[in-house]
Amino acid sequence: MTADDENVNPEDITLDKLGPPAGSKRARKRVGRGIGSGRGKTCGRGQKGLGSRSGGGVREGYAGGQMPAYMQQGKLRGANRKMSMPMGPFRTHTVPVNVGQLSVFDAGAVVEIADLEAKGLVKNNANRAYPVKILAEGDLDRALTVRANAFSAGAKAKIEAAGGTAEVVGQEQDAQGEA
Repeated sequence: MTADDENVNPEDITLDKLGPPAGSKRARKRVGRGIGSGRGKTCGRGQKGLGSRSGGGVREGYAGGQMPAYMQQGKLRGANRKMSMPMGPFRTHTVPVNVGQLSVFDAGAVVEIADLEAKGLVKNNANRAYPVKILAEGDLDRALTVRANAFSAGAKAKIEAAGGTAEVVGQEQDAQGEA
C-alpha cells in the first residue's frame, strides 16, 4: 500500500470508480488504417513471403533452411519407434493403455478400441486415430479378449496368464512389439 491508498475515504470507493490499475490495459493494435498510423498497407507484416500471407508462418521446428534439430538427432531404423525420430513432424504416436486399467470390463468380455474409448481409457483419439497399444503396468484378474493395434510382450503374457487372448487388429503385425 502507498501513502495515497491510506488517505482514501471509503465513501469515495464506488462501483463506478473501480477499474484496472493505470497501464495494465493496452488498446488493440488497429492495422491497415493508413500510412500515418505506422501499421498501414502491409500491416506490419513486411512485403512478400510466408509471414505476410494469411495463415502463413513457418512450421514448428523450421530453422530457416538449416538442418533442423530434430533431423540432427541420431536415428534408428524404422519409423514406428520413439527412438527413430524422437521429435518433429515424423514422430509417430501410440495411445498407451495399461493392463491394470482393463479391470473395468466384465470377465469374458471382448474389449475393442471403441470399448476403451467408451470407458474413457482412450481419450481424444477420434480425429487423430493413433494406434492403441496395451502395456503391462498393473495386474489383470479376469479373462478378456483384447483387440488392439499393438501389445507389449509383458502385456500379452499377463492377458494370456489370466486366461484371455490378445489379438492384434488394424496395424501390421510386425510392428506390434515396437513403439
